[in-house]
Amino acid sequence: MTAAEYREKVLGMKPAAKESKYHAKKVERNGEVYDSKKELQRAIKLEQMLKAGVIAQLSRQISFTLIEPFVYEGKKIRGTAWVADFVYFDCEKERWVAEDVKSPMTRKLPDYRLKKKLFMLKYPDWHFEEHV
Repeated sequence: MTAAEYREKVLGMKPAAKESKYHAKKVERNGEVYDSKKELQRAIKLEQMLKAGVIAQLSRQISFTLIEPFVYEGKKIRGTAWVADFVYFDCEKERWVAEDVKSPMTRKLPDYRLKKKLFMLKYPDWHFEEHV
C-alpha cells in the first residue's frame, strides 16, 4: 500500500485540492465549475444577454489553435492553443466574440499577452474581448 493509499484508506485523509496557479478559487453553479467568481459573474451576465436575444450560441471553454504542431530538425514540436472562457455571436454587432476573464495580474503576464496577439493575428474575423 502506498503512503497516499494509507492516508486515504486508513486515516481517512483525502488528498488536498491543488491550488490554482494564480490563487483563484473555483466555484460551482448548477453542476458547472468556473475558474473564479469573476468568471461565474460574467457567465450569469452572458446568460441574461442570451435570454434577451442580444447574443446567440453561447459556449464555454472553446480551444483555438494558435500554432500548429510542426517538426524542427527532426523533433516534433507541440502546437499551442488558447482556450476562450466564452464564445458567442453578438447579434447587435453581427460578429463572433471570443472572451477571456482575467485578473489585472494575469492580464500582464507575457505568456498571456503573446497568446492574445497570436489569436488576433490568426483569427482576424473574430472580436477578442477581455474582462478584468
